[in-house]
Amino acid sequence: MKKYLAEMIGTMVLVLMGCGTAVSLNCGVDAASVVGTAVAFGLAVVAMAYTIGGVSGCHINPAITLGCLLTGRISGKDAAMYMIFQVIGAFIGSAILFWMTKEVGLEGTGANDLQSGVSVLGGLLAEIFFTCVFVFVVLAATHEKNGAGNAAGLAIGLTLVLVHLVCIRYTGTSVNPARSIAPAVFQGGTALSNLWIFIVGPFVGGALAAGI
Repeated sequence: MKKYLAEMIGTMVLVLMGCGTAVSLNCGVDAASVVGTAVAFGLAVVAMAYTIGGVSGCHINPAITLGCLLTGRISGKDAAMYMIFQVIGAFIGSAILFWMTKEVGLEGTGANDLQSGVSVLGGLLAEIFFTCVFVFVVLAATHEKNGAGNAAGLAIGLTLVLVHLVCIRYTGTSVNPARSIAPAVFQGGTALSNLWIFIVGPFVGGALAAGI
């Protein structure tokens, strides 16, 4: 249970800090808010990588867990439990954020959605491609023989910053189904009706990364 609980806590922190920053900065209103949100998500991953990495490997993302499953690094049972606890953690983080924003009159939970002028196909392709890049870095950086060793957490966090800088304009950047599911449920509207994009896209991208 320790590794499952670690995944829950790690995903909670990721959603609370990353989505919380997006809401606080009103991400997308200007360049500074986009940069701030991207850095927040990356720092959250770095922090959790060096906190729970030794316990669970710090996936905190079902797409990463799928990549690890397909490359034989994790069993089917553990993969399923990781994903379940990641989603639970995301709901805890979103619930805390939802309560906080209501207290101060802010709106939204940092949910992903198609941005202005972006088609369904465009958003889906963006999520597939950028998840593929992100999970590819994760799998390569944490490889037992050819990985980045103790620097893996930093490499992964910085890659997530880069992915957010590029992709926020198109989908708000998910590359993580758990990160998208919980905020969409709390926010509702088009974020919920378009949620499938942020589940299918990252899973396809994660699978492609495993193949590469």
